[in-house]
Amino acid sequence: MSFDLEAGLAARRAAGLYRERRIAQSPQSPLRKFPGGELLTFCSNDYLGLANHPAVAAALVRGAQQWGVGAGASHLLAGHTAAHHALEEELAAAVGRPRALLFSTGYMANLGVLGALLDRQSAVFSDQLNHASLIDAARLCQARVSVYRHGDAPHLAEQLAADGAPRRLVITDGVFSMDGDLAPLVELATLAQQSKAWLMVDDAHGFGVLGPGGAGSVAQAGLDGAAVPVLMGTLGKALGCFGAFVAGSEALIETLIQHARSYIYTTALPPALAEATRAALRLARVESWRREKVQALVARFRAGAGQLGLPLLESTTPIQPLIAGSAQRALAWSAHLERLGLLVPAVRPPTVPEGTARLRIVLTAAHEEAQVDRLLDALAGLPDRA
Repeated sequence: MSFDLEAGLAARRAAGLYRERRIAQSPQSPLRKFPGGELLTFCSNDYLGLANHPAVAAALVRGAQQWGVGAGASHLLAGHTAAHHALEEELAAAVGRPRALLFSTGYMANLGVLGALLDRQSAVFSDQLNHASLIDAARLCQARVSVYRHGDAPHLAEQLAADGAPRRLVITDGVFSMDGDLAPLVELATLAQQSKAWLMVDDAHGFGVLGPGGAGSVAQAGLDGAAVPVLMGTLGKALGCFGAFVAGSEALIETLIQHARSYIYTTALPPALAEATRAALRLARVESWRREKVQALVARFRAGAGQLGLPLLESTTPIQPLIAGSAQRALAWSAHLERLGLLVPAVRPPTVPEGTARLRIVLTAAHEEAQVDRLLDALAGLPDRA
């Protein structure tokens, strides 16, 4: 088979699945400048509005003045600074775990955890709608993989009962990134403990947004480290920075330091970025009004969408999916909104299952009520809603 890349790209365009990048010309905020003009955006994961916060930017500048730019090496050589260490300690305290370990991205964190904990004799049980990083991690760790129906605890129970592997790990998103719904964490934790399995929660979209102090979906569910031994969170969404962490027991973190290849064999995050993240974490924990504002805007949007009869999925989080069905319809909806000055990109397969292409509408603490109302007015005129 030859590498006929042009034919593959042409087929993707014809199916309405071609992806294109936009070039933003202004910092992260609801109103952003692009080459074609200013757009009101509803597609950012900057849930708390911290990505362009003056205090976070100032901490980054001070960090660069103190530490320079690059870390220069991996954490295990010469790249681990006091800034990194302080951030790890503060993240561990934020989620109520003994230790935390920084990773460069959430993708690398998930790859590292599963690769360090599982092998060919192990079994991993994955929610059908888990993030691609968990799916890829499960494939690469070489463990036996069972996929349970989305949020279906009884189906997971059947799979756990049928697999007697000596080491078993249940993996799930805390908040599902495309549907915005919550995993049934209490039921999953109960099943895992009954089956002598471990539960790992990827809380990329819950950390900072949900739970007391923004501790995440696991804390909101009232679960501790015994119920959820492995907790992953990202720093580039609610905290508006970059990177990720895994939190858990002393033994877990030391095991990852020894065996997680995506931690061992990569350069550490810039220490200045660690300082910026520390500032963002303090704001997220102290300024609870940010979470309260997001929830108020979500309630306002859902009430308005209900009056318009829009086909929203059930979600209480900032992620509000509006189902179009076909990729072509989702693209048409997105284009309609852009003509009205709003940016809500279409999300299409394979990111979501066939027949569920959508607009992934995201509300943040940086939005205002008038902007949400403007979005609703635009959605009222969507073409081809039948």
